Amino acid sequence: MTDDAPDPAARYREIAEELAPRGVTRSQMFGMPCLKDPAGKAFAGLREDELVCRLGRDSQALTEALHLPGAHLFDPMGGRPMKDWVCLPPAALGHWDNFAEAALGAER
Repeated sequence: MTDDAPDPAARYREIAEELAPRGVTRSQMFGMPCLKDPAGKAFAGLREDELVCRLGRDSQALTEALHLPGAHLFDPMGGRPMKDWVCLPPAALGHWDNFAEAALGAER
């Protein structure tokens, strides 16, 4: 990563801080840092410099996210993608906050 390249971990921390007033807490899930809603349900995380968001398999947000270059379904174990979750690459960093917000508000 070059000096002027965006820092995914720093952006993830910023999003966590921005959502904290809404009752969002930091935790761990699948061996990665994650964000939980006020009910304790994980809705986003950071894995290998990608933002992972639970958007819901039939949601417009998931469809939009998967159209971003490099985005893909989250597959933590390999071979069994989680159809409600999407990984957003660092190239989509400018969209991360929008999808984190959508994941926070998504139906569980």
